[in-house]
Amino acid sequence: MKIMLVISYDGSKFKGFQRQNDVRNVQGELEKALSFLYNDNILVKGSGRTDRGVHALNQVVHFECTKKVSNLKNKLNKILKDIYVKKAKIVDDNFHARHNVKEKIYLYKIDLSGQKDDKYYLIYKNKLNIKMMKEASKIFLGTHDFRNFTAGFRENYITTIFKIKIYEFKKVLYIKFYGCGFFRYMVRNLVGALLEIGKNKISIEDLNNMLEIKNDRKLPTVSPNGLYLYNIKY
Repeated sequence: MKIMLVISYDGSKFKGFQRQNDVRNVQGELEKALSFLYNDNILVKGSGRTDRGVHALNQVVHFECTKKVSNLKNKLNKILKDIYVKKAKIVDDNFHARHNVKEKIYLYKIDLSGQKDDKYYLIYKNKLNIKMMKEASKIFLGTHDFRNFTAGFRENYITTIFKIKIYEFKKVLYIKFYGCGFFRYMVRNLVGALLEIGKNKISIEDLNNMLEIKNDRKLPTVSPNGLYLYNIKY
């Protein structure tokens, strides 16, 4: 039997999603709770990793088991701390939380008032050219080689961004990315690049050159604290 969970968590309470020894992580906490309830060694597979400090509103995981536990959602929520199970359901044996993803949506929050908690926002009090940031974001749409906006070595840096929405509400700037997949630090680097545009430190042409020329140029990587895994579509 295969079961899917949709969960949210406060990334400031964990050292990331991935299972690691001797540090608190989301995957490990889920596996401990599930192993207790099923009286078996349960392993969890997620839609992807979130780094230390990154939050999730709708992370998806799956696991396999040999029996049914009634009221699983409620029982897990009584055990877990800083993780909330929003949905638990039996899925087809072919379902895979990572391999079946069609779209991922990430949200980045920037507090422009300087009054929010910096565990959940990037704090930036100076003026930004938001109109230019919106214009520059169009550069990233479509399928590109994002090596200059990704951390670490990969054999393939090509992915597709479907849409980017930038909007301000009550002194918070929201940047939402819709794509088929995002690499390590990619969203944080894209936000960092757009902020450099908003500060008038670089031009749209500079961003275009970074996509076209594979020179490994790097711009600032913003804090993980303002980043949220917003939703996943299958």
